[in-house]
Amino acid sequence: LGFAFIQHPSLMFEQEVKTLYNSILSDKNCSVNLKIQVLKNLQTYLQEEDTRMQQADRDWKKVAKQEDLKEMGDISSGMSSSIMQLYLKQVLEAFFHNQSSVRHFALNVIALTLNQGLIHPVQCVPYLIAMGTDPEPSMRNKADQQLVEIDKKYAGFIHMKAVAGMKMSYQVQQAINTCPKDPVRGFRHDESSNALCSHLYSMIRGNRQHRRAFLISLLNLFDDTAKTEVNMLLYIADNLACFPYQTQEEPLFIMHHIDITLSVSGSNLLQSFKESMVKDKKKERKPSSDEETESDSNSGSESESEEEASKPRRLRKRVNSESDSDEENDINAVMKCLPENSAPLIEFANVSQGILLLLMLKQHLKNLCGFSDSKIQKYSPSESAKVYDKAINRKTGVHFHPKQTLDFLRSDMANSKITEEVKRSIVKQYLD
Repeated sequence: LGFAFIQHPSLMFEQEVKTLYNSILSDKNCSVNLKIQVLKNLQTYLQEEDTRMQQADRDWKKVAKQEDLKEMGDISSGMSSSIMQLYLKQVLEAFFHNQSSVRHFALNVIALTLNQGLIHPVQCVPYLIAMGTDPEPSMRNKADQQLVEIDKKYAGFIHMKAVAGMKMSYQVQQAINTCPKDPVRGFRHDESSNALCSHLYSMIRGNRQHRRAFLISLLNLFDDTAKTEVNMLLYIADNLACFPYQTQEEPLFIMHHIDITLSVSGSNLLQSFKESMVKDKKKERKPSSDEETESDSNSGSESESEEEASKPRRLRKRVNSESDSDEENDINAVMKCLPENSAPLIEFANVSQGILLLLMLKQHLKNLCGFSDSKIQKYSPSESAKVYDKAINRKTGVHFHPKQTLDFLRSDMANSKITEEVKRSIVKQYLD
């Protein structure tokens, strides 16, 4: 069947063929061998068409004055373009398959299509960014090379689709994650611990305006109004923690905007939780305690080490010589004020993960680059680029490990039943 379509490409416009090919490519339960065969058919067609075009060009040079073979070539090229437009979306979606062989042939088809100029490259950019995170080096390199070629011809396309590409790369990692219980991480599990999207960042970082817009867009996903799922936030935080930063300005800019986000989202989150609690006499003592813990988490998180910040409050250094029994009383007091409807509790637990990740990310960057609190506070994005153009002196052995978020995802708290133990865990998180 594939050979018939290659010899007579017009058959691929038939409704039955379109339905057959698209259903095979889009059906998740369809045989892997069938998917590969369809992709192979398209790949062979494009290769044959490329050979025909090259031969037509050679013939044209020989008899240029007698016949207009160039026009014939254009007609043939137009048919190839129309065919690929029909099947493009399904071929691109094949990137999200858990079998590497399917992803391999899908990438080959897209590479041939782009090299022949049959489609506008902007629609492929996010998918190529996603394929740049593939575990297999050969596919990573091929996808990255396509992005470099697109960036040479169309400046700004990569930046335009960078955030969409990051989100798609998370989907690819989800698809190939062999252990669903383990959260998807955003760095390579080898000695380098490089960010999965490090090549994307290295392409954008050269343009200060594009780089800043990209980083702000990623940090905005942590805002409570964005409603981004927790595992994706962890994936993005991993990438932000491991990007190949070269100058001091890059991590300082991120930390500056983390502070802005925390000052707004953090206080909004605590306020919404307070408002959801049932009014009770014992609640009168709660605000003062909560204000202490809020200021403690904001100022303490900057001075504590990342490991210290991830510990439960009872294991941290005491500021007010608070005893375990006092903390237990605090928890019991809040437990009595909880509403019967558990939805606000789960909402708080979910949204608070974004705040925690930002706190941990800031602490990680501070430890990694050896910045002092005063240097972070003095930084202003409006200052000349030359002021913070110094190279980063990275410390070795500093790893990003947001324990609380990892525990939250592994325990599947967002979908678990609201038991007394889960309630107590969320209240402790609120107090911390």
